[in-house]
Amino acid sequence: MKPTSLLALALCGSVLAACSNGSTQSGSSASASAAPAITKTIGVSIQNREAQFYQNMESGMKAEAAKYGYKLIVVDANRDNAKQQSQVEDFISNKVDAIVLTPYDSTAIGSAIAEANAAKIPVFTADIASTSKRGKVVAHIASDNVQGGGEAGKLMCAAVGKTGTVAIIDEPEVTSVQDRVRGFKAALASGCPGVKVVADVDAGGQRDKANSDMSDLLQSNPHLKGVFGINDDSALGALTAIRAAGLTGKIAIIGYDATPEARTAIAAGEMYGDALQHPDQIGKLTIDTIHNYFAGKKIRPVVHVPVGTFTQADAKKAQ
Repeated sequence: MKPTSLLALALCGSVLAACSNGSTQSGSSASASAAPAITKTIGVSIQNREAQFYQNMESGMKAEAAKYGYKLIVVDANRDNAKQQSQVEDFISNKVDAIVLTPYDSTAIGSAIAEANAAKIPVFTADIASTSKRGKVVAHIASDNVQGGGEAGKLMCAAVGKTGTVAIIDEPEVTSVQDRVRGFKAALASGCPGVKVVADVDAGGQRDKANSDMSDLLQSNPHLKGVFGINDDSALGALTAIRAAGLTGKIAIIGYDATPEARTAIAAGEMYGDALQHPDQIGKLTIDTIHNYFAGKKIRPVVHVPVGTFTQADAKKAQ
């Protein structure tokens, strides 16, 4: 073969190699664009990460954050205000770009929010709002709990009829619960005014306490026709006491959240129904709101997610 031919082959090989390398780089770029580089870090302190509701909310946050290339640092406050305050201080030390809180204590959390404000880190609340006069929150993202409480009240009217007595298993220090109870009572007043709330007890949103409180209520109110649990732990705790008293199906139980365990009880006819939240959507919208804030867009101070209902009829449709 002539030298010129060898040179031509070498040149061709170089060109092909260059083309091949360019093609590989292009493929790498495509992969990189499919997975955005991390640009922002968001600290998230959840008041009780063991709760199914908050697990679903966290999943919604993570899925949406991945779309934008945001890193989430998620920690559990374990229903401890001092711990949550410390977590906010850690976020500030780590210079996160935004903070999301589901406050355990809506009033006491104000001092931590104020610290974040001083560090010029924007704060957002999800599910539970801050009621403190200290500290500024950019936006609160949550279910429309007044509307959701209203849905629970409508379910109670449907379950017990026009007259009778009912009880509430409450957690009055939580802002979202205050809204639920307000909506519930308003729905009774408009839909079945002959149904009266004869007891409103604070079980702290915890199942064991709700079980104990419900046992006491059955003793003091033997003709009770229904009970509204402000979350499913409260409703399921009440169910445990009602089962033990041999009154399953005779006292209408309305819960709030429609967790898998509550849905099973509803399908079996042990609970009448639940107000149905969408925690994954709350998580998604929280990240979307933060993304819009980073982009300099105008932010609504409150973002509401509508609440639906779940009854035995819905459980049958899902089978």
